[in-house]
Amino acid sequence: MARWKALPDDLDPQIGEFTGQLRRLVDQGGLSVAALADRTGYSKTSWERYLNGRLLAPRGAIAALAEVTGTSPVHLATMWELAERAWIRAETRQDRTMEQIRIAQARAEPGDFGGARAEAEAAGVTRSVPAGTATDAAPEVDARRSSAIAESHEGKRRLLLFVAGAAAVLVVIGTVFLLTGRNGGAGAARAANAPSPSATRAADPPPGVKCVGAGCAGKDAEAMGCSGDGLVTTARTATVGAATLEVRYSRTCGAAWGRITGAAQGDQVRITAGRAAQRGAITVAGDTIAYTPMVAVTGAGEAEACVTLAAGRTGCTE
Repeated sequence: MARWKALPDDLDPQIGEFTGQLRRLVDQGGLSVAALADRTGYSKTSWERYLNGRLLAPRGAIAALAEVTGTSPVHLATMWELAERAWIRAETRQDRTMEQIRIAQARAEPGDFGGARAEAEAAGVTRSVPAGTATDAAPEVDARRSSAIAESHEGKRRLLLFVAGAAAVLVVIGTVFLLTGRNGGAGAARAANAPSPSATRAADPPPGVKCVGAGCAGKDAEAMGCSGDGLVTTARTATVGAATLEVRYSRTCGAAWGRITGAAQGDQVRITAGRAAQRGAITVAGDTIAYTPMVAVTGAGEAEACVTLAAGRTGCTE
C-alpha cells in the first residue's frame, strides 16, 4: 500500500508540486510523521495536513523540515512562496464562488412582502377566465381574487409596521444621545469601559484553550492549548547563524512566545512585549528546539523575540 494518499484532484498544480517536494524530503530522510513532528515541533496532525495538501505548511515548518533533512532552505523557501501565492488565489476564487451562490440564493427567495406576488396572482386569475365562461365559475374566481387582494393588503400592513418600528428605534437612539450629551459624557464613559467584542470572545475560549490574555503570562503555550491547529501563527521570523528565530502568536489566547529551531545546547531565546519578558534555553545536548513561556499581547506586533547563541552571536526579529 502506498505511503501517501493521492492529492486532491482540484489542488493547484503549484501547491501539488510543493507538497510532492515535501513528501520526497520526508521519504529521503527516512522519517515517519511522528518522528517529523517530534523533531520539528509541529504536531503530527499538522504534518498530516501539510503532506496531504489540505493545509499549506507555514514558513517556520518548512525551515524546520529543511534543518532536520539537511536540505538547503533557499530553494524550499522559493517553492513555498510560489505555493503560498497559489493558495491565496485558490482561497480568493472559493470566496467569490460562495458569494455568487449566496447572491443567487437570495435572489431566488421570495420577498418578505406579498404585494407584488399578490398582484401577479390576481392578474393570472383574471387571464385564466376567458370570455364566455359559465357563470358558475365566477364565485371561485372572485374568491381567489379576494384572497390575492387580502394578501396584498397584508404585505402593505407589514411594511407599515416595519417603518413604524424603525422610526421608534431612531427616536430611542436620539433620546439616548441627548441624555448622554447632557450628562457630561457619562454615557460615553460607560461605553468606553464596557467590554469590547474581542474581550467577550476571549472570555469564552474554544474547547481545549485554558487561558486568555494576562492569564497566559508565564505559562507554557502547548500545555494551555494555545499552540493547537488553527490557533497559532508565526508573526515574525529571523535567521541567526544556524538557528531560526520566531515570534509565535495566538490571537485566540491573546498571547505570544518565542521559539528557536535548529539551535544547539546553550542557545537562549527571549520574548518581550512592553515590560513583560520571558526566556527559554536549550539545556540538553542534542535538543534543537526551545520555547519561552507566553507573554500577554493584544496584537502580534507588540512582541519581539531575540536569541543569544552559545557562540556569542545575537539577533532579533525585525
